[in-house]
Amino acid sequence: MSRRQLRRACRHLPPRPGRGSSSPPGFVEADVLRLPFAVGEFRGYRADKVLHELADPAAAVAEARRVPAPGGRIVLCGQDWDTLVLDSDRPALTRAIVHARADTVAGPRAARQYRTLLVDAGFTEVAVEVRTVVDTDGGFRPLLDGLAAAARAAGVATDAQLEAWLREQAARAEAGRFFLAVPIFVASATVRPQ
Repeated sequence: MSRRQLRRACRHLPPRPGRGSSSPPGFVEADVLRLPFAVGEFRGYRADKVLHELADPAAAVAEARRVPAPGGRIVLCGQDWDTLVLDSDRPALTRAIVHARADTVAGPRAARQYRTLLVDAGFTEVAVEVRTVVDTDGGFRPLLDGLAAAARAAGVATDAQLEAWLREQAARAEAGRFFLAVPIFVASATVRPQ
């Protein structure tokens, strides 16, 4: 998140309860591996689409374990970059494209590890759900340009193959045959009460 995004978020949220009507929301720019908060300072912790960007998601979850109070909750949310599901007449090429994009992310499979990360960090009452975002009208087609660019950079397909693949997806959208599913993993857990 950029500082600009942080400022925008502060402007669009209501004041914190009990802090006066002019008090801005409590956003802090910080290193996820060294949070500037006391042990047990919060009732909860949420990481939304963060852990896949980290080389060591286990270290971030261990640090996250420190800041909620006993009985507090943690929620992790994100996609597994290897499990983008896209219908195509070229399944092998599609698989190669998806994996090429996944390989550009530090932890492309972090979401499938949420349960293990939480258990290993000492959380209890760990639960995992999968919510799937489905696009059948082609609204997510701009995402495909990024997939193709990653595949091009990785050398897994030629420009001609990628252009044909993108044309196929555009034709599918025009014909009402487009299908993209993105599983979003949501894991929650509790800090062990003392």
